[in-house]
Amino acid sequence: MLPAVVYAEGNSTPIKVNSKEMTKLIYSGVGEHALITIQLNKDGAKTSEHPVLIKDYQRDPVSEELLHVDFMEVSLEKAVTVSVLLDIVKQPAGIKMGGILQHRLRQVEVECLPTQIPDRFEIDAEFIEIGQSFHVSDLPQQEGITIITDPAEVLLTVTAPVIEEVAPAEAAEEAEEPELVKAKGKEEEEAPKKEEEK
Repeated sequence: MLPAVVYAEGNSTPIKVNSKEMTKLIYSGVGEHALITIQLNKDGAKTSEHPVLIKDYQRDPVSEELLHVDFMEVSLEKAVTVSVLLDIVKQPAGIKMGGILQHRLRQVEVECLPTQIPDRFEIDAEFIEIGQSFHVSDLPQQEGITIITDPAEVLLTVTAPVIEEVAPAEAAEEAEEPELVKAKGKEEEEAPKKEEEK
């Protein structure tokens, strides 16, 4: 069993949950947004059900074994604010043209009912060419979900590989300099020999 705490309206209740089930849920990638119903049976009283979201969790830094989970009780009728991951499903056209993809944001904040929390936002960035960006405002709107993150924020951008083009030119210039020095040295060596022959 795994130690955990349920936070609700300023109160905290220590509980224990099944370690294997919780580990599988969290590492599946959807656990942090999954609406979970916890059944509590305190002092032999009638079992009560509590809808919760995973607020935080701790794991061993070496083995990555789950050590503790914090749950936040929610109301199914009140909106909550959560962070939702972004997933690029189609690569930008600019990458095929030699561009470099730069991630600016990996997730966005949304406000919605606990039952409407999306697992992730899928980004179709296929139309993004070199020099173009994908903004928060470009994300598809979903009914009942309000994106709180600034619409003008850049999620990803495709830049031209400027550094790669400049580097070979600099290397060529550096390679030419030693040859000029050697040429002067040969002329100076040949001059004394001609004088000796005279």
